[in-house]
Amino acid sequence: MHNGKSGNLRKTRIQQRNTETILDAALQVFSERGFRGATLDQIADQAGLSKPNLLYYFKGKDAIHAELLAGLLDTWLDPLRNINAEDDPKEQLLNYMRRKLEMSRTLPRESRLFANEILQGAPRMKDGLSGELKTLVDAKAALIRAWSDQGKIAKVDPYHLIFSIWALTQHYADFDVQVRAVLGGADPFPGAEAFLDTLFEKMLAV
Repeated sequence: MHNGKSGNLRKTRIQQRNTETILDAALQVFSERGFRGATLDQIADQAGLSKPNLLYYFKGKDAIHAELLAGLLDTWLDPLRNINAEDDPKEQLLNYMRRKLEMSRTLPRESRLFANEILQGAPRMKDGLSGELKTLVDAKAALIRAWSDQGKIAKVDPYHLIFSIWALTQHYADFDVQVRAVLGGADPFPGAEAFLDTLFEKMLAV
């Protein structure tokens, strides 16, 4: 009885480890090659598993991609959810920008996966973009507009403020090779944070 339970636990742990290995490998391949350019053989090679072994865990490339995207949207929205009506408006928006920049530093593959999906017309994320993401952005835009109307921050278009934060932070992940080439290989993030702090501080100042 005891040996059977241990065997089942061990099998569960192996399955969990292999699932995580496959997802990590797929993230690497999808972020480099996009959905269309990626193959199951490439993902299996990256994971160090045979293709039949990979197919034991996932039905195919679409299933792996869908699981990655499902987790990614939630991760992407989390910093925006933290903006609230109680704390200092300008500091919250600056912190949101900093968190997005930090995500570009620590999650560059995830950023490129998201960008590739959007560039393809978001065929696997349209419901999430027009549903959960739009609902959240609408709510935060209304809050930012209220702050502007109350004189707590400068008059800004709330949607384009959010878009600009996305663009100016995610650029450092999605165009990492270009940025580092121009900077001679130097780490861009300390300078980027200092520059963006100044930019948004001045933009939001009353």
